[in-house]
Amino acid sequence: MQRHQVDDYDVPNMIKKLLAWFVLIAASMITVRVAARAQSERYRSELQPLIEDFMRQQQVPGLAIGLIQGGQLVYAHGFGVTDLAHDHDPVTPRSLFHMASITKTFVATSIMQLVEAGKINLDAPVVQYLPYFRLADDRYPTITVRQMVTHTSGMPDVEDYEWDKPQYDDGALERYVRSVSNQKLIFAPGTDFRYSNMAFEVLGDLISKVSGESFDDYVQQQILTPLKMKDSTLLIKKASPGLMTWGHERDLSGHVFPSKVYPYNRMHSPSSNLHSNVEDMARWALANLNHGELDGRRILKEQTYDIIWKPAHKLTDGRVVGISWFLGEYRGQATVSHGGGDTGYATFLMLLPEKKMAVVLMANCDWLGDARAQIAHTALDVALGLKPEPIVIKRSPQ
Repeated sequence: MQRHQVDDYDVPNMIKKLLAWFVLIAASMITVRVAARAQSERYRSELQPLIEDFMRQQQVPGLAIGLIQGGQLVYAHGFGVTDLAHDHDPVTPRSLFHMASITKTFVATSIMQLVEAGKINLDAPVVQYLPYFRLADDRYPTITVRQMVTHTSGMPDVEDYEWDKPQYDDGALERYVRSVSNQKLIFAPGTDFRYSNMAFEVLGDLISKVSGESFDDYVQQQILTPLKMKDSTLLIKKASPGLMTWGHERDLSGHVFPSKVYPYNRMHSPSSNLHSNVEDMARWALANLNHGELDGRRILKEQTYDIIWKPAHKLTDGRVVGISWFLGEYRGQATVSHGGGDTGYATFLMLLPEKKMAVVLMANCDWLGDARAQIAHTALDVALGLKPEPIVIKRSPQ
């Protein structure tokens, strides 16, 4: 039996090859770090002054923003304070905000996870899963899961969220669903579009009953924990007090004041209750840009996005609704987005799937209106190498 001999000439060559390999890796890492620093500097010099100017003009107490590019969070920054009553607490990328309606995108993912598992049929009637779901309208038994998750069920919206009378127990959501039996449909299911938080509360209860656990626990175990969204929660009592922000409103004279109530009520968890920050929402954006996968963990099959981001109904503003997400276009690029707004808070998330870019922003005030999308567009312009425009509110705050 012969043994392979390594002569004196082979050893130096092997060492040289290894050294060359290490040098190449080190050079690549340095190049990536330099590029990341250059990107970050560009956001600091081109984007930050525009946001700071906007916040001064509009008296925005606090705002946080994050930009995702090239598979990573390349820029994350906090502006202002978490609470005007405690102005020594600055907003940071880890500050927790009430995310409002962006929570609905987590409802959509939960629904599709259960569709993948064969536990939900999108075109089955909701009453098949929630026999106690009732409306004061003979057409309600025909409402399907798909119609609810695309806002085409004909259901009305919530009129009073009862933020001043929050409920915290596991039974709050089912009680709410049982309480809507006096509501009537606005149109025949499947024939039109009407944004309905009420429909998403029903979907949350459906997720709970099909999965066998509370809606809040399901999202935690099947989405937040797998994606390592470590600070995020739907349960306010589990949110880190040291990271929380407080909402703000302003009166007709323009005076800004801390909200008298915090927008939390467990009967509205599916439509509104996610608490999150820039760092965690960047992970949510990345998981969706990657079609359901992040760091080796998959929360949805890749092909499921052909359903989620498939146009379901065209809106009057030119956008299209899919499975919860809104589909549009910006500067020739397809966009997937969702905004949120509740007492004291405004949020926005926009993805550019083809460019693998995303922007997420959150503010502890409720008068931003269309400016949410404008801030996102300004940030994306910087990311795309374009000259950003000043941020203005085009419509009067509601």
